[in-house]
Amino acid sequence: MALVSKDIDSAFDGAGAKPGLEIWCVENLRLVPLPTSLHGRFYSGSAYIVLNVESALASDKALELDAALGSCTVQYREVQGQETEKFLSYFKPCIIPSEGVYLSQLGQLDSNTYKVSLLKCKGDHVVSVKEVPFSRSSLNHNDVFILDTASKIFLFSGCNSSIQERAKALEVVQYVKENKHGGKCEVATIEDGKFVGDSDVGEFWSFFGGYAPIPRDIAFDVQKECDTSPVQLSWITTQGKLCPKASNSLNKEMLDSNKCYMLDGGAEIFVWMGRNTSLTERKMSISVIEDFLRNQGRSTATHLTFLTEGLETSLFRSFFESWPQVEPNLYEEGRGKVAAIFKKQGYEVKELPDAEDCQPYINCQGKLKVWRVDGDELILVPAQEQIKLFSGDCYVVQYTYAGDGRDENLFYAWLGRASALEDRADAITHMTAIADSTKGDPVLARVMQDKEPLQLLLIFQTVIILKGGLSKRYRTFIAENGILDETYEEGKPALFRVQGTSPSSMQAIQVDQVSSSLNSSYCYILQTGRSTLTWMGNLSSTIDHDLLDRMLELINPTWQPISVREGSEPDIFWEALGGKTEYPREQEIKQHIEDPHLFAFMFADGDFKVKEIYNFTQDDLTTEDVLLLDCHEEIYVWIGCHANVKSKQQALMFGLNFLENAQLVGGLSIETPIYVVTEGKEPLFFTRFFEWDSSKANMLGNSFERKLAILKGKKPILDIPIISSRKASCRETTPDNSRSNSVSSNGRGSSLSNTSSVSGSKSKSANNHLFSGPTPIARMLFPGSPDGSAGSPQAEAKSPPDANLMQVDSSITTANTLTYPYSRLIVGSSDPATDIDVTRREAYLSDEEFLEKFGMMRKAFYQFAKWRQNKLKLSLQLF
Repeated sequence: MALVSKDIDSAFDGAGAKPGLEIWCVENLRLVPLPTSLHGRFYSGSAYIVLNVESALASDKALELDAALGSCTVQYREVQGQETEKFLSYFKPCIIPSEGVYLSQLGQLDSNTYKVSLLKCKGDHVVSVKEVPFSRSSLNHNDVFILDTASKIFLFSGCNSSIQERAKALEVVQYVKENKHGGKCEVATIEDGKFVGDSDVGEFWSFFGGYAPIPRDIAFDVQKECDTSPVQLSWITTQGKLCPKASNSLNKEMLDSNKCYMLDGGAEIFVWMGRNTSLTERKMSISVIEDFLRNQGRSTATHLTFLTEGLETSLFRSFFESWPQVEPNLYEEGRGKVAAIFKKQGYEVKELPDAEDCQPYINCQGKLKVWRVDGDELILVPAQEQIKLFSGDCYVVQYTYAGDGRDENLFYAWLGRASALEDRADAITHMTAIADSTKGDPVLARVMQDKEPLQLLLIFQTVIILKGGLSKRYRTFIAENGILDETYEEGKPALFRVQGTSPSSMQAIQVDQVSSSLNSSYCYILQTGRSTLTWMGNLSSTIDHDLLDRMLELINPTWQPISVREGSEPDIFWEALGGKTEYPREQEIKQHIEDPHLFAFMFADGDFKVKEIYNFTQDDLTTEDVLLLDCHEEIYVWIGCHANVKSKQQALMFGLNFLENAQLVGGLSIETPIYVVTEGKEPLFFTRFFEWDSSKANMLGNSFERKLAILKGKKPILDIPIISSRKASCRETTPDNSRSNSVSSNGRGSSLSNTSSVSGSKSKSANNHLFSGPTPIARMLFPGSPDGSAGSPQAEAKSPPDANLMQVDSSITTANTLTYPYSRLIVGSSDPATDIDVTRREAYLSDEEFLEKFGMMRKAFYQFAKWRQNKLKLSLQLF
């Protein structure tokens, strides 16, 4: 996939074609690729390229690598001892630099004497490990130390170190034990200040000549580089000079695509390279910055980041007062490049499908309750009216469903776009009060109108959002401000936009009854009071047309609407909309969904900041922390059992604060849905972003105690949930008291059969007005089981291993021996294999071809989270 250039080192041929790390070492002024077995082993006398760079020569080579990959990478310079957490996260659990220089031809060194070493560990989410002199004076009360001897590894925890730091240091102990002792040595933990009557403590201090108190740390002022100095933007000329740009504020328009710039932010220095600059100009810019740092006497802790136009990081953008939120052209250009590469290799390129799974992640046959907020009062909405929400009101939604051995509760506060701020605050308060009275640490969510997450839509299945409101505050507001009351009433003229992804997730949204509300990508229902018309945009899909028919069936099956196609509208249509005007006619392009990001909240002096945890796993959900998972379309605030924050309403405020700040640099909307989940009670739609081990989620003790138990091979103590005898109650009723069984198995993207489109219990009252009567949508979440037991995620996990094709994971492969060549398994194959599970095409590859295509063994692939597996399969046309 790499691009070819005469200026690019041949060592980069084929770079970036396979997932995972690729590392090169600078040896005798040439690049040598490192074998996978040496990834994470660094020599203090060498320079490396690991998607990040060291030294001037390595910087030049990194630019060549960037050019080979189509100028689509962000480069960082990393210096030994000052590594960023992002860099360290690629080499979990740690990097322990070795003395000397890497030589590719050097054989294994042998020594009969085991060298005792003392390592200092710092960091609570990633560990920075540094070997320090083997001396008592190296110890202190603030850090965690590892004493590695021939027969035993000691972990010494300073009394001022955090539990998280101690837990992460245990991962280093495990690493040392496996890599230096072959997994055969004892491990002892030593706590600072506790030494009497413990043989391990006595043995530890014997290596230092006997016990003696560690002196108190001397207080000193850390001299930080001035963070208050003005940020300086300078143009790097083609003659290698820095020309400062005089300005009190920065905006993106100051950056020319034909030039390179240096942005000096004090502790951070960025080199911004326009997309039209040459490789020679970029290399020269690196040399200029290296000279600048030396002449200024800057600290080695100063971080250098090299950016190509269009790939600016959030931190870089935060220095500018003005920065466009989206760059659609760059995304389209990137897609074009990828498509060109695939076509060059002989693949037929089609429109890329969505990589995200669209199935419901919880049982959607539970019990739904909806309350409308009216100040201090909560009004229970009748079951037959639950699908109708007014934009001027706020609602509290409680959904109870059968979980793994117990009933689970999920609460939403739905806030109408035109609702009063006081009603919004009351909705949050009411929701948390009801949730607090419910057992089992339920999940809470704040949702704004038009930003509903998929999970909520799948629970409702059908949602009708009406204009106006019923609450006292809304009606007082419009009366005091002389605003026309647009609250929907049956029989009045109205225009509805119909949208959704499947019959189990469809919506009708009332919009302004004017032609500018139309959009060629959607279908609409127009009720004039005398007749009903349906309008189908030229860019709408067959799924949209199906949803339109179903919505009409839901409204009233006796209606005979006038069907209108875009471009052939009768005069009565435009008259009902007040005349024909312009409206959007372009295809709506779905925004590219980025990978999720995990952040830790850091509390100090009553305030908090966030710090990103890179390359996260489930182990990063530390029980003492409050973390935030940013999935772009929604965010999750995760509360550890040992965290100081106990109030879920307080956690919601943390999420809002994050969104307010993320707007400036990350492009997140303040209206993004916020979920609050508690450790040990995480729903499947949260755990899907991890390679999840439920036994870890239910362990008792703090993070240090848990990891120590695992390290010493002790069986972890689990918090076993109490089995509920009320399991069947979760499937009692729907909003119409008849939860039926006809939802598609994935809940999204699959159509129902015609015979199951409408429930037999549908109300056929004489009332012919819009949206009267109960919801008639028939559904069945899990096919083949009216009661929702078979086919559920829990039932699948317990199914016997005699199925024709078993679930594939890190230890399970296909139960049969079917294998097919890659060409017959890809989407759109000219000779497709017909007797396969199309959701697991990769399972039918031979081991050799699997390794060739994915660049890894099956076990490594299935250790990825499901969404990452899907992205890899998507790139290989296997999804």
